[in-house]
Amino acid sequence: MSNTMQRVVVGLIMSLVVVLAAVGEYFGLPAVKYLSMFIVLGMIIEMIVCISHTPKDTVKKNWWNFGAFLMWLFIMLTAASYVGTRPWIMLLLLLIIACADIGAWFFGRLIGGDKMWENLSAHKTWSGQIAGIICGTLASVMYGLLGTDMFMPQLLWIGISISLLSQYGDLTASWIKRKMGLKDFGRILPGHGGLLDRFDGWIYALPLIWLVML
Repeated sequence: MSNTMQRVVVGLIMSLVVVLAAVGEYFGLPAVKYLSMFIVLGMIIEMIVCISHTPKDTVKKNWWNFGAFLMWLFIMLTAASYVGTRPWIMLLLLLIIACADIGAWFFGRLIGGDKMWENLSAHKTWSGQIAGIICGTLASVMYGLLGTDMFMPQLLWIGISISLLSQYGDLTASWIKRKMGLKDFGRILPGHGGLLDRFDGWIYALPLIWLVML
């Protein structure tokens, strides 16, 4: 099976899991909360495993970077437990990040241009980042229009903020991988890498939503 086909199949499976979580919420089960916490817990375990397999000299040299990132993941776990109790907010978060990610990938390849940080990610361009922000923001506004049949200005700013932070979460994960000398954090999601690779858009976005809700 080609890498592209693996990405499609795994993407469909993940979409099915989201749908099942929504069904669980419909029947009164806190499925979104526990699914969110399970994902972040998996990210924490994945990071610990990666550290344990990283050469000791590299760990000693970057202990502060790895330790701070791991602690931040525990903050994300707390955020997931709180934000997950509001399924519609978690759905909005997933929608914005997914559209920003797809928009950045598609238009970045289509338009090209200057690279953002080529040392961290060879394929990310400024045009892709701008397009990702636009796509994520449009998704946020449309979510409000379809849900309430009215324009909600706050969703405009939420869309911009989450789209931007999701991309910088991706860059942060790439930076940590470069420090470890890794291409992917894991192989649990064929075609996508590990949980940290797939959900790196949550790194800053999820805690921000948590702080806003508080």
